[in-house]
Amino acid sequence: MIVKLGVAFLVSLGVSAAVGLKLVPALRRINAGQMIREDGPVWHNKKQGTPTMGGILFIAGILAACLTVGFPEILAGDLSHVIIIIFAAMCSVIGLIDDYKKLRKRQNLGLIAKHKFALQVLAASFFIVVMRLTGSITTELRIPFLNASFFIPEIPYFIFAVFVVVGTINAVNITDGVDGLATGTSIPVAICIAALAAVWGLTSIGVFAAALTGGLAAFLIFNMHPAKVFMGDTGSLFLGGAISAAVFAIDMPLLLIPLGIVFFIETLSDLIQVTYFKITKGKRVFKMAPLHHHFEMCGWGEYKIFAVFSSVSAIFAVVSFFGVVNRG
Repeated sequence: MIVKLGVAFLVSLGVSAAVGLKLVPALRRINAGQMIREDGPVWHNKKQGTPTMGGILFIAGILAACLTVGFPEILAGDLSHVIIIIFAAMCSVIGLIDDYKKLRKRQNLGLIAKHKFALQVLAASFFIVVMRLTGSITTELRIPFLNASFFIPEIPYFIFAVFVVVGTINAVNITDGVDGLATGTSIPVAICIAALAAVWGLTSIGVFAAALTGGLAAFLIFNMHPAKVFMGDTGSLFLGGAISAAVFAIDMPLLLIPLGIVFFIETLSDLIQVTYFKITKGKRVFKMAPLHHHFEMCGWGEYKIFAVFSSVSAIFAVVSFFGVVNRG
C-alpha cells in the first residue's frame, strides 16, 4: 500500500507541475488576472492581475493519479475516490463560475452569496446521499481521542453532514487569502488522511489523499510568495470539498475539528469580527478578519504567516493521527 500511495503522490506531483508550466503562461495570455478585494490590506493591490483559476493545475494531477494508480480499485468496485473526485469537481465548477464572473465583471464580485451557498448545499447533499446509498459511510459519529462513538438518526445525521461539508468548503476558501496559505495548511491534512487510510487498509481513499498531497506540493511551487498564480475559487472550493469528503469517507467527520484547526480558527475569527461589529455598531475585535489579515496588520510578512499557520496545521495533523489511529 505504501508503494502505491507513493506512486500516486509522484504521478500527481509530476502531472501537476507539467500542467503548471503550461497553464500559468496561458492564464497570463488570456488576461485571467485576479481582482483584489477592496476591503483587504492595501499592499495586496500589487497582486492585482496575478493569474487565477490555478487550481486546475492540481485538479489535473489528482485526476491523473486516481484514474491510473487507482484504476485497479475502480475495477474491483471500490469507487470511494471516484465519488470524492466527482463531488470535489462539482465544488470546483461552482468556483469556476464564480471566478469567471469576477473576471468578466473585472471586480471581486462573482456569484451572489445565497446562490453560491445553495449550490454548495446541493452538491453536499448529493455526496452524502451517494455515500450513504453505497454504504461508504455510517451514521455513527466517532469521537476523536476518546475511542467512543454514538449513532444518530438518519435525518439529523444528513443535516449535520451537509452543514459540516459546506462549512469546511467555505472555511478553506476563507483561508485562501495569503500566498501559499491554503496550500500549506492543507498539505498536512492530506498527509494525515493518507496515513490513516494506509493503516486502515482504505486503498482508494489513500490513493486520493496521496494524489492530493502531490498536487498541492506541485502547486506550492507556483503559489509561494510572491505567487505566480492563485488557485481561485476553482481550486479552493475543490480543496475544501476534497478534504471534507475524504474525512467523511474514512467515516471520521468529527476529526475535521482538530485536523482542520486552522480552517476552523480562520472562520471563527471572521464570525467573531462580523458579529461583534454589528453588536457594537462599528467596533472590532481584530484589526482585520480573517485571522491571517489581522497578523498582516500586526506586521507579519506572508512568509511568516505561511510558516506559522502551516506549522500549526502540521502539529495538529500529527496529534489527529495518533488520536484516532487505534480507533475501535
